[in-house]
Amino acid sequence: MTNATETGSNPTAPREALIAQVPMFQLLDADERGALATVMREAGFPRGTVLFHHGDPGDETYIVTSGAVELSVRDKMGQNLVLTTAGHGDIFGELSLLDEGPRTATATAKEDSTVLVLERQDLKSFVRRRPDAALDIMAVMARRMRATDEQLQQMAARNVNEEIETRSTVIERVTDVIAAFSGSLPFLGVHFLWFGLWIGWNISAGDAGFDPYPFGFLTLCVSLEAIFLSVIVLLSQNRQVEKDRIRSDVEYEVNMKAELEISHLHEKVDHLNAALLSRLQRIENAVRKP
Repeated sequence: MTNATETGSNPTAPREALIAQVPMFQLLDADERGALATVMREAGFPRGTVLFHHGDPGDETYIVTSGAVELSVRDKMGQNLVLTTAGHGDIFGELSLLDEGPRTATATAKEDSTVLVLERQDLKSFVRRRPDAALDIMAVMARRMRATDEQLQQMAARNVNEEIETRSTVIERVTDVIAAFSGSLPFLGVHFLWFGLWIGWNISAGDAGFDPYPFGFLTLCVSLEAIFLSVIVLLSQNRQVEKDRIRSDVEYEVNMKAELEISHLHEKVDHLNAALLSRLQRIENAVRKP
């Protein structure tokens, strides 16, 4: 993480007022907000400073007191996609603060910005002293998780075949069943038995048969059946083409996401390599000094 310029401590009253605007701490009472304000430090970041990169380990959360911080990720084409811009009173980086997981976005100061920084260790100390505050924070996070779950239930992608089956009508389902049966061995066996009985009965009955040779009525029935089956098969094939198209789109999305993750890994390795070279350079310069 880029080093920040530490600033002098401000009175706790403005900090408490700012903390009261943050949804994560909205259930805290005045005393709890005052105690939390005392453990937070203020830091300044010049314009263009990267507070953290996507994938970086995180143990801090930030509340913007002035300026603006842009949160962004790489889109499917590797281009920078701005998620949001945090302004006065906005909080970001809280997920990594709670679970110590990697950063889910890159934070960049879009202008000279000042933030309040809350470190995980300070939060743990605060919670030990005021356990009731932890329940308030958990209650707020639970509300946000419930809202997120509701959104995921509406937005979660389902299996392509299940999605098409859900949207298909009764006629379309019957069409698929008929098309599938018409290309099976039982279908061939039924027609072999039908033609044999039809022809055998009419030959044995001679002129008294209901369809004597050359079996004109049978020819008519077979022609009509062929017309209907060809239309049904074409309809089923069109639905299969639609399935293949949707499946191809899903595979494309998966491949693009995989490519994006690989590019993120390359970017992360480049950052680590640059940081390592910088550290080695500092060590080498320190060793060379008399």
